[in-house]
Amino acid sequence: MDIDKIFQSKIFQGVVLGIAALVVLLFVFKVGMAVGIKKADFSCRWSDNYHENFGGPRGGFWGGFNDRDFIESNGTVGQIIKIDGATFVVRGREDVEKVIVTTGATAIKRLMETIKIFDLKVDDRVVIIGEPSESGQIEAKLIRVMPPSPMPMPAPSPARF
Repeated sequence: MDIDKIFQSKIFQGVVLGIAALVVLLFVFKVGMAVGIKKADFSCRWSDNYHENFGGPRGGFWGGFNDRDFIESNGTVGQIIKIDGATFVVRGREDVEKVIVTTGATAIKRLMETIKIFDLKVDDRVVIIGEPSESGQIEAKLIRVMPPSPMPMPAPSPARF
């Protein structure tokens, strides 16, 4: 058999072309894996750097709830101290009072039950998520009424660094 005839045969050219296509596919697969690993690593570490990037709780979301170091521009957590129609006042962290405005689109939940604004009472503990208005009030999108605490919560211990 002549070597030149082997290199010029259609079978040999098809095998070489198939191997080249396989190498290209493996390279594309490897690049896709590298991109996926980078994206997964970024999303996994995102909450660790949230406070530095956006001013969230120290230590990220998974470690920072105990020190309650939240910025409350788009919502608040606290106790209702005054109700006036569709507007009410919540006393939050460090006795800061915030005016909450509700609309017909505001979702109000107590556990799994949807309730109306007139079901809220003074001294209810609430979590509010909304948007700040130009007048400094919070336009509530979601109000979650928390169940009463069976016993007083102990004061959180200071964070240690």
